[in-house]
Amino acid sequence: MPVCRESFSPALFPSEGEEGFVPCLAEKDKTVSELLRLLSEKHQLSLSAYEKILQERTEEDEELARSLAKECTEKHYGNGVYTRGLIELTNYCKNNCYYCGIQRENAEVERYRLSKEEILSCCEEGYRLGFRTFVMQGGEDPYFTDERIVDIVTAIREAYPDCAITLSIGEKSRESYEKYYKAGVNRYLLRHETADEEHYQYLHPKELSWKRRMRCLQDLKEIGFQVGCGFMVGSPHQTVKTLAKDLYFIQEFQPDMCGIGPFIPQHATRFAKEKAGSLRETLFLLALLRLIKPNLLLPATTALGTIDEHGRELGILSGANVLMPNLSPTEVRKKYLLYDNKICTGDESAQCRADLEKKMKAIGAELLVDRGDAKKEKESEIE
Repeated sequence: MPVCRESFSPALFPSEGEEGFVPCLAEKDKTVSELLRLLSEKHQLSLSAYEKILQERTEEDEELARSLAKECTEKHYGNGVYTRGLIELTNYCKNNCYYCGIQRENAEVERYRLSKEEILSCCEEGYRLGFRTFVMQGGEDPYFTDERIVDIVTAIREAYPDCAITLSIGEKSRESYEKYYKAGVNRYLLRHETADEEHYQYLHPKELSWKRRMRCLQDLKEIGFQVGCGFMVGSPHQTVKTLAKDLYFIQEFQPDMCGIGPFIPQHATRFAKEKAGSLRETLFLLALLRLIKPNLLLPATTALGTIDEHGRELGILSGANVLMPNLSPTEVRKKYLLYDNKICTGDESAQCRADLEKKMKAIGAELLVDRGDAKKEKESEIE
C-alpha cells in the first residue's frame, strides 16, 4: 500500500504487479462482515476489499457497519455532537461545475455577496447562540480577494479569539492559503468530489483539473490547516470502483474532516434529470468512513436532511458527529441553492439550533458548545 499520508501523488491506486502494490493477506477469502470487523480493528483495507464490501454487502452488513461505527464514535467522542455556524458569504462563482446550482452559467440565480459587517453580525449572533466555530463558505468569487478575506478573518479572530475559523472558498494558490493561515484560519474544507480522475472530468468542465484539486489539498495539509475533503454519493457515472477509490483516498490522505452527502439534482444544470443519491448508501458510507478514521470529524449534512426528514439524525446514528446549522441572513438563504429543495432556507438561526437540539436529544445525543477540533489519535484513545 503506497504511503500517501505525508505526500501523495495521482498514482494512489496501484494494481497487482505495479510498484507500490502490497497484497493484503489478512483479507483473503473473508466475507463482507469479516472485512468490516477487520476494518474496525485495523482502520485500513486494500482497494479491492472496499470494492468487495460495496459490491456484495447485505442489509445485515450495513446494520453491522452502522453498529460498529456508532460504537467507534462513542469511544472517541462520547455522545457529543459538534456544531458549526455556517455563513454562506457569496453565491457568485467563476466556475461552471456541471452539478452545482450556483454555477456561473445559471442565469436564474439571484446573486449576492455579504459585506464584512453582515458577516460579523452573523458571527455575533452565532456566538450568542453557542457556536464556537464559524464556517465561511462560498463560490469561487473573484471579488473576495486575499486582502478582503484576510481583513474579514482578522476581524473575526480579534472579536472571537476562542473560536475556530473555517474557510471553504475553493481552489487557491499555495500563497493565498498561507495568507489565510497566517491571518488566523484554522480549518479549510475542499471537497475532492471524486478520487477518480476520469470521473472528476465527467463532472467538471475541461478548465478544472483533478490534479490541481489534489495539489490544493496537499498544500493545505502541508501548511498546517485542519483539512476537510469529501465527495458526493450517487453522482452521475459514479460506480463501485469510483466509490472504493474515494474510501481508499480518505484512508491514505487522512483528512481531519470529511463531508459527504447525497447528490441532489438542481433543475438548471445539465444533471437536472439524473437520479439523486440514496439515504441508504450515504449512511453506509458514513459508517465506513468512521471505521477508516476513528477520530474523523464527520458531518451529517444538510443534503442528508434534505432527502429524508430524519436524515441528519440517522447520520449521527451511523457515525457522524458534526452538524452545520445556517447562520446566514434569512433573506439570502434561498439564493444559495447548490441543489433543489434545500431545507432550513427560511428558518432563523436560533430556530435552527433549537430544532437540532431537540432532535439530538431524541436520539440520545448532545449538542456541544465547543470549537470541536479534530482529536489527536492518542487523545481520543484516552477518552
